[in-house]
Amino acid sequence: MTSFTQKDLLETPIDYLKGVGPKKAELFRQDFNVYTYDDLLHYYPYRHVDKSKIYKISELSEEGTFIQFKGIIRNYSIVGQQRGKRLVATFVDDSGSLELVWFNSIKWIEDLLKQKRDYIIFGKPTRFNGRWNITHPELIDPQNQSDSPIPLAFQPLYYTSEKAKKGGLDSKAISKLMITLITQTKEVIPEILSDEILQSHKLLLRKEALSAIHYPSDNAILSKATTRLKFDELFFTQMRLLKLKLITSKKIKGHHFAIVGAHFNDFYHHHLKFELTNAQKRVIKEIRADMGSGKQMNRLLQGDVGSGKTITALLLMLIAIDNGFQTCLMAPTEILATQHFENISKQLAGMDIKVEFLSGSTKVARRRAIHEQLLNGEIDILIGTHALIEKEVTFKNLGFVVIDEQHRFGVEQRAKLWQKNQTPPHILVMTATPIPRTLSMTLYGDLDLSVIDELPKGRKPIITKHLFEKNRLALYGFMKSQIEAGRQIFVVYPLIEENEKLDLLALMEGYDIIATHFPLPQYAIGLVHGKMKATKKEFEMQRFIKKETQILLSTTVIEVGIDVPNATVMVVENAERFGLSQLHQLRGRVGRGGEQSYCLLVSGNKLSNDSKQRLAAMVNTNDGFEIANIDLELRGPGDIQGTKQSGMLDFKIADLVKDEKLIAYTRQLAQDLLLEDADLALEKNMRIKNHLAKIESHNLWWGLIS
Repeated sequence: MTSFTQKDLLETPIDYLKGVGPKKAELFRQDFNVYTYDDLLHYYPYRHVDKSKIYKISELSEEGTFIQFKGIIRNYSIVGQQRGKRLVATFVDDSGSLELVWFNSIKWIEDLLKQKRDYIIFGKPTRFNGRWNITHPELIDPQNQSDSPIPLAFQPLYYTSEKAKKGGLDSKAISKLMITLITQTKEVIPEILSDEILQSHKLLLRKEALSAIHYPSDNAILSKATTRLKFDELFFTQMRLLKLKLITSKKIKGHHFAIVGAHFNDFYHHHLKFELTNAQKRVIKEIRADMGSGKQMNRLLQGDVGSGKTITALLLMLIAIDNGFQTCLMAPTEILATQHFENISKQLAGMDIKVEFLSGSTKVARRRAIHEQLLNGEIDILIGTHALIEKEVTFKNLGFVVIDEQHRFGVEQRAKLWQKNQTPPHILVMTATPIPRTLSMTLYGDLDLSVIDELPKGRKPIITKHLFEKNRLALYGFMKSQIEAGRQIFVVYPLIEENEKLDLLALMEGYDIIATHFPLPQYAIGLVHGKMKATKKEFEMQRFIKKETQILLSTTVIEVGIDVPNATVMVVENAERFGLSQLHQLRGRVGRGGEQSYCLLVSGNKLSNDSKQRLAAMVNTNDGFEIANIDLELRGPGDIQGTKQSGMLDFKIADLVKDEKLIAYTRQLAQDLLLEDADLALEKNMRIKNHLAKIESHNLWWGLIS
């Protein structure tokens, strides 16, 4: 065994923990992302089983709960052959009897029963043929109960995998290793909060919390341990976000956009075809103040679908151009980026502004020309996909960056755009997915926030209805009436090809059905999905935009950004299979013209409670922020729209839904602390400073930002 000092004991590779060894260590690394003693300490149980009480058999009244009894195994026998072979035993206490059954490890259990017959048994009782029985109960020797150096009243249960179980790392094995680990490391676990915070908030010491989260002595101490560890996660997340904000606002200078000039005024007075909403005007004023402050701007622009975020961003890009800078807009998909390019090019037609497009599919010769024109300053606005962050893309003077649909990009990708100029450009992040306040505070705590909370005048609320399979003929009749009125229709499916395991109306099958009810030459149908080549997708989209097809069948490739004002109906097949925010995004593809629009959610007859709540929410409200809150309550934050922010939100115990008050509280505490001691130079804050430094050293993106 290699010798490790107390200082680096927690960083010891997991291989060296007694009972682990090379094979289990590899499983820990591959399946649990556990590399060190410290990683394993933070591999928390998902729940505990209460072993503090011993029940009487006569107290049994219902199935489904793990409980324990103390008594004697009166007799046992091995019955059956081969796969049906099992060991059956009769267990009794002074109040009654029940049957114990083992199908596995029969020889080992029999050897145990030969040595001893009085046990505490632990398991989940079920009723079979009028009698209580427990399958595969745990046998505990009462005499060994007091041998452990830590409390064993509550048994921790850990998530594991089939591969890990086969390799000897089931929940029980992990819990045994945890006893060894806690015994060995408890006294060297460092405190990371100041004495002042610990005392004023009555928090457990960290070493006590990390021990009790695995093996608490009672429910009260488990609750205190949980609170302490949640506090740590949320407090240090907020400290990192606020420190980043402090660095960018105080230490990183930004371009000074002093004027609102000819390009902005020409566009605003002669090319803008509608009046801005008060919310749009307010947001432009906020962002203008930021860009004229001499500090680098990092701002999140939230707005519901159709609220006019893109035109707001364009006006701000024109301010950048008026001040002699280049701008760029990055979108997550080629379809969305192409649409931005076409719309902005059309809106700026007749103005002396050069707009270009760059994506992964841009031809090599065209790409070289764009690179050259960017360097010599000919291009004013570059629009594209993540191709914009490639090393070869170099600007003469990039001053303003717009990132659309931020949840599709990580912090590191944002950082790469920061590095496109010696003085970092102003950054405007846009999202069409309204985010509840708690999530905004935690996800985008390093950004200032602007919200467009008003839809353009003349927009009619979209009528949303929930239909069942029995309503299909009426649905097709309504679709035909809309087409006869000159309107167009989206039909969205969750799959491309039929999957027998899922009861879904797949896209290709749907195409056949729609083609039967809407035959050529009277009707023309288009088809778009993620497996198509970009050129084919674009061809089909253009046919729909030009009104050459009346119905566009699609997967969720059209979820964000597609703008076809003449489309008035969105039909979502198997709507129960979609998330709430996804349904809201799909609904946002219609209602962009002056005509009344409809979102028709078609589902199967059998719906879970969650599905019923999601579809009811869609029918009852068009408010994206209200929907976001309902979505958060129903499903939790998940991994935040499908991508973690490069480790920033790797919460192991905190819950962004349940811990809203603690999020707000720890943020305020972090703000107050940094207001008093921005550089964490005071002696009382040394522990906090040291732990932050440790966290930051493990996160590459932090270094990229500054």
